[in-house]
Amino acid sequence: MSKERLQKILATLGYGSRRTIEGWISAGEVKLNGETAQLGSVAGPGDVIDLRGQKITVPEEGLVRRVLIYHKPEGEITSTSDPEGRPTVFGSLPPIRQGRWITVGRLDFNTSGLLLVTNDGELANRLMHPSHQIERTYAVRVLGGLSEEQIRQLTTEVMLEDGPAHFDQLVEAGGTGANKWYHVTLREGRNREIRRMIDAVEGTVSRLIRISYAGIALPPRLKPGRAQDLPPDIEDQLVRLVGLRPETRRKVLDVDAQRRALKPYRARSQAPAPKVRTETTAGDVKKPFAAALKAKPPARGATNAEPNIGGTTSRSTLSRRKPATKSPTKSGSKPIGNPGRKPPRGRS
Repeated sequence: MSKERLQKILATLGYGSRRTIEGWISAGEVKLNGETAQLGSVAGPGDVIDLRGQKITVPEEGLVRRVLIYHKPEGEITSTSDPEGRPTVFGSLPPIRQGRWITVGRLDFNTSGLLLVTNDGELANRLMHPSHQIERTYAVRVLGGLSEEQIRQLTTEVMLEDGPAHFDQLVEAGGTGANKWYHVTLREGRNREIRRMIDAVEGTVSRLIRISYAGIALPPRLKPGRAQDLPPDIEDQLVRLVGLRPETRRKVLDVDAQRRALKPYRARSQAPAPKVRTETTAGDVKKPFAAALKAKPPARGATNAEPNIGGTTSRSTLSRRKPATKSPTKSGSKPIGNPGRKPPRGRS
């Protein structure tokens, strides 16, 4: 990695946009190797940057860009932590070796759908910046539907607390009963903007799903709570859209490896594991199923045997020995039968 300006290094690592970092440098809140940095300061591998009290070592090589599509379910927040202890999207993302995951925008707690995630902070900032006018498309379900007058207001101008807003496109998408679905498209990402706009025209949103971002559609087979890497050709188109260069350090993959790379990552469980109550005596090991794992196999002939929790099978089940034969009898004598059993009818 050659020497580059501080604002570019920190923006790529995901610590903010270049403009924001330039403001911190101008205010004297950034130091390079112990000295206050200037706007023209450059850094290289091994240099130590002090960003507002946080020590950052410039890596030897630049990060290999990665972009994920994550299908966010309802009930997760787009944040690294939550004081209320609610699950976050970062708890469901796969581990990353280089850098850290940065979400492109946010989705509300009750909103589901497509969420782009990357380790390239510069790419994330450009995709979110209003100057690039990135399209976002949502499927919204409205209780009772919208009238023609409400649709006209939403596609022309609706006045909100933080300024006017409108949908670039609004089309009907079906629905039965009292609920009607619509596909809406806009080019900005204000907080709860769609819900506030429909509420401003006296409508009620009962469900909201993001189905597209920057022309990238939510894959139909990607289940909620799972993520997958963006295909390389689509990633190249995405970074060119905001004026960046495509990644050239990808590993060359064969057909099977490409298929595995696009396989969705399974979300990790974020809920604490339920406590298992076990009844133990003084000599038992206090672990779930410990007593069951120590139990001896059921006696031969038992009818109500418990399932084998340990995963092993008794010898009587897998034995290939021949069944035991009856003891030989003397010539001319009858075999010994069960004295308590009656002979079959019709026979002497």
